[in-house]
Amino acid sequence: MRHHPHPLFAPADALAQRAAALIERMQDEALDVSRKQHLDVVTTADLASERLILDGLGALTPDASILSEEAGGSIGECGWIVDPLDGTVNYASGLPWFSVTLAYLEKGETVFGVAYAPKAGLIARYGDHGLATLNDRPVAASRTENLSDAVISVALTSHFSPEEIERTIGIIRRLAECTRGVRIVVSGGLEVALVAAGQLDGFVSLKADAVSHAGTMPLARAAGALVTNVAGTPSSNEDVEKIAANPVLHAKLVDVIRRG
Repeated sequence: MRHHPHPLFAPADALAQRAAALIERMQDEALDVSRKQHLDVVTTADLASERLILDGLGALTPDASILSEEAGGSIGECGWIVDPLDGTVNYASGLPWFSVTLAYLEKGETVFGVAYAPKAGLIARYGDHGLATLNDRPVAASRTENLSDAVISVALTSHFSPEEIERTIGIIRRLAECTRGVRIVVSGGLEVALVAAGQLDGFVSLKADAVSHAGTMPLARAAGALVTNVAGTPSSNEDVEKIAANPVLHAKLVDVIRRG
């Protein structure tokens, strides 16, 4: 297994593994599930995983900023972006499409990121010194050229506004008419990692958060994929629109999105 040379990579990677093992174990137990906002939920596993990670990162880098799903925080020039359980609704329903993701930034740029999806059997690792793997194999975006051959994942969640729901449904309808298949998984870090590995041809989210995607967006780019907003410019961690696909397919995917 290849590691990134940064001294924080190995302990952060181990911390993510521990958190993934924790939530995997807790999924088989009786979970306390509560409302977070509107129809969205948070579980005791979200909070336990977050506590484990925040305590660990605080010990590793006591002066670094941390942005985390439940605890909040901010994205600093040097610090961490964490989703202790990305895909909580899936998780609480007993489904396997969830992950632990984290990214470490210096001077606003991602130095390394990891995503662990224990029930899906996925370990994604990125580092800015050439590390880009899924399950310890080098990643490469798909070579699909035509939408008619493509499988695209689209995010549609309960925290979308009525207008965002209608816009997303329109995209799904148009993609359903011209692609091989449309999937709604709603675990952004996992889905972007699958784009990086060429197992999904594209991913579309009109309301993405930084915490779910920061660890795997650079992985997708290292795999040769483009990750942009609807305007076609590179999507940042703060950007809510994220469209990922290989360079040939990406332009066609964006064109379908813009038709609405």
